[in-house]
Amino acid sequence: MRDGFVSVAAVTPEVKVADVEFNVESCIKAISAAVEKNGAKVVVLPELCLTAYTCGDLFYQDALLNAVEDGLAYLVEKTAEFDALILLGAPVRVNAKLYDCAVAICGGEILGVVPKQVVSTFNELDEGRYFSVGQDDVVAINIAGFDDIPFGVRQLFCCDSLGSLVVAAEVGEDTMAASGPTYGHASAGATLIASLSASCAIVGRAAKQKVILSAESNRLTCAYVFANAGKGESTTDCVFSGNNLVFECGRLLAEAEPFGNGIAATEIDTDAIAAERRRVSVFETAADPRLDGYVRTVFSLGISETKLTRAVDAHPFVPDDDADRTARCEEIFSIQAHALAKRLQHTRSTRAIIGLSGGLDSTLALLVAVRAFDLLGLDRSGIIAVTMPGFGTTGRTYNNACSLATAAGAELREISIADSVRQHFYDIGHDEADHDATYEFALARERTQILMDLSNQEGGLVVGTGDLSELALGWATYNGDHMSMYGVNAAIPKTLVRHLVRYVADTCDDEFESGVLYDVLDTPVSPELLPANADGTIAQQTEDLVGPYELHDFFIYQVLRRGFTPGKVYRLACHALGSEYDKATILKWLKVFYRRFFSQQFKRSCSPDGPAVGTVGVSPRAALRMPSDAVSALWLAELDEL
Repeated sequence: MRDGFVSVAAVTPEVKVADVEFNVESCIKAISAAVEKNGAKVVVLPELCLTAYTCGDLFYQDALLNAVEDGLAYLVEKTAEFDALILLGAPVRVNAKLYDCAVAICGGEILGVVPKQVVSTFNELDEGRYFSVGQDDVVAINIAGFDDIPFGVRQLFCCDSLGSLVVAAEVGEDTMAASGPTYGHASAGATLIASLSASCAIVGRAAKQKVILSAESNRLTCAYVFANAGKGESTTDCVFSGNNLVFECGRLLAEAEPFGNGIAATEIDTDAIAAERRRVSVFETAADPRLDGYVRTVFSLGISETKLTRAVDAHPFVPDDDADRTARCEEIFSIQAHALAKRLQHTRSTRAIIGLSGGLDSTLALLVAVRAFDLLGLDRSGIIAVTMPGFGTTGRTYNNACSLATAAGAELREISIADSVRQHFYDIGHDEADHDATYEFALARERTQILMDLSNQEGGLVVGTGDLSELALGWATYNGDHMSMYGVNAAIPKTLVRHLVRYVADTCDDEFESGVLYDVLDTPVSPELLPANADGTIAQQTEDLVGPYELHDFFIYQVLRRGFTPGKVYRLACHALGSEYDKATILKWLKVFYRRFFSQQFKRSCSPDGPAVGTVGVSPRAALRMPSDAVSALWLAELDEL
């Protein structure tokens, strides 16, 4: 299955300064290892690796340059059977000038020669002494026995079997300089930029390179494969470490340990890069003169399903690092609280009405309301926390709701819905013993009616509690808990809701409140619409009915944020969560996700306002513009074929 993943490797071969024969053999050996051991389809070697970067005035010697031409011809012949695009560094003579170049090779052919454009003469660098500045315009040259080879900066190498794999090459300071060709390459369509470097090891330089490559790959929505010269280059005053790196859209996927084996190998997702570019229009390509004159050379690779070695985040909404997660939680709380404070201010409301069930979502809504009231300098007693016990309410959730309201300083009101729902059953002729959808939804709608009427009575704002995961699945009663006057959790997935509540529990100064919050976290997720078990425990657990939220949140991210096909979502889920769920279970709940996601759009189309928090949301105004009657057949058919 072709799913856009391409194995890549940045490789630093062992070299000897000015020993071209040795270096050529070493490069062939390194390329062979990358292809055969790592399955690499794109192999990038360092700048001037056929000679070594540190040859100095030896670059004036025809003996060295003649050896490069002979060695390059030999290397092209010996790598002809490798199913890979190879980019390596060599000095190239053109019209009595010498250029520091990246040579692109595939299938026994030289595809193109890309000269370095930013020739540096500062610090230890004296490149201008030997090398001329590469020009944008592409001309034809003869090199190493090959005629009419494209030569110039504006070149792209396009894979015929994977349209989203478009490769550009940069040399040395081209990548790091503000005036380099990077923007033009990406804007012209390059999804992968091969950066051939010979940057000597100076304290702090490697960290700076990481920052720049991360920022550039994020800004330009592309991958970077950065291959740097290694310890064999070290001579006179310069030392090289072979700190190779692979980035994708700002994320570091692989790196070679400095002074280590010199291999950074992983997979990049070219389809994801292309999809992200379609989503976010960051490139003004139509009238940009920097895009004129690009030459596109097609190459062939056998692209099939790529073995994944890269990490796939099982919980894409929740940072793994404790410090990052804490910072993320605080930032989200601030967004939610300031958003609610603005809505309260605008509506001149000094009251907020919250249905407090003792579950995760309503707990988070209460915590947000408390912070919003504190921001506005309002008395917390203006928060009316309403517990509405019904036929499915357990003592555990009831007690937690009451305790939370008290700890928060909110006004607690208890309004039983049992009698009013029984009257409603009588009015519509429904048997109370029939625990069907009518039974469940009547309870949910009665609670919402109470909250809305209280808001009119008190001049307050009904704060919604439903989260992103529930909205994506349509796991809400239409015009019941689906409705509010402001949904503070609407962009928070269930897995993140849990961490937000835990964050407050961990940082709260009130030991009693923390204890209640921890118990809420340990309580199974349930709407409590069906009668409790005989022992008083929760009978209706949401994840038994709709599936694990851990899986659904993973699906939500891959489908809504990444736009991946069902087959790719399934494959990634198996890779990321296969130790927790077997393939049949993942496939079962993925089908449920697609069915519910499509069929329940009508609920999202009329959902209330709520603060956008991240890059994923289902608001019909700001995040997801989806027709309510869209058909899921195309997506489900792909899953049926797995």
